[in-house]
This record gives sequence, C-alpha cells and structure tokens, in this order.
Amino acid sequence: MGLFSSIDISGSGLSAQRLRMDVISNNIANVNTTRTENGEVFRRSQVILRPRNDERVYKSPFLPERLKTGPGNGVKVSEIKEDTSQLRLVYDPDHPDSIKSGPKKGYVEYPNVNIVTEMVDMISATRAYEANISSIQNSKSMFNKALEIGK
Repeated sequence: MGLFSSIDISGSGLSAQRLRMDVISNNIANVNTTRTENGEVFRRSQVILRPRNDERVYKSPFLPERLKTGPGNGVKVSEIKEDTSQLRLVYDPDHPDSIKSGPKKGYVEYPNVNIVTEMVDMISATRAYEANISSIQNSKSMFNKALEIGK
C-alpha cells in the first residue's frame, strides 16, 4: 500500500457519500411530486456502491506479490437505480392527478418516498462522510509526524 493510498481510498468514499447525500436530498425534495416531466409519478432513487478495483492506482513493480493486492482500493458508485416498490395511495378526488376511473378512482399516487427512511439514510451518509474526513486527517497527521522524525 502506497503512501497516499489511504487518502485515495477515503477520497473515493467522500465522493460516493456526497453523491448519496445528493440523491437522498432529491428524494426528500420530491416527496409530494405526483407528476414528473415525463408524466409519471416520481420514484425514489437509490445509490448502489461497489468496491473499486481501480487499474489507475499505481502499483510499484518492486513490491512483493502479497502487497500488490491490498485489502481494498475504495468504493465507487456502480449505479443509481429507481426503487420499484409500491407507490403510496391517498384518497383525494379533487386533486388534478387523481385516478379518474377503475377500482382506484379518486386516489392519487404519491412517490414511494418515506421521510423517516430518507432521514436515516442521510444521517448514515453524513456519518460515513465524517469518518472519511477523519481518516484523511489522521493520515495527514501521520505523514507530518513521519516528516518530523526525519528532521
């Protein structure tokens, strides 16, 4: 593992958690959106994270084989997918987007966004972001101490 690998790994976590917070914010902002630009009901989005197996990370040819494949290279966003769970139905026959005929007549389909779930996810993303910042600060502190030893 190189000198700056820990910062690179934490940096990938910062980027991923920032995107996750943006998606959660978008979900919260659209909690009552009954019609999007394409005419459908807004659906909750989820960020899917995967381990990053980056070929861009420099690996010295002089390292022993056991050190070339470290425990991890960070995280990346593999996709942002739409949640296909059931939409909320609220009876409101006066709403312009209410269903006009059929067994669900008078009901309005609202997004499948649960504010409590979104807030828990937001807190989780915030804590993960803070942990990555703390990791970067600790790495920076270790680098500074190593430089002081060399003086």
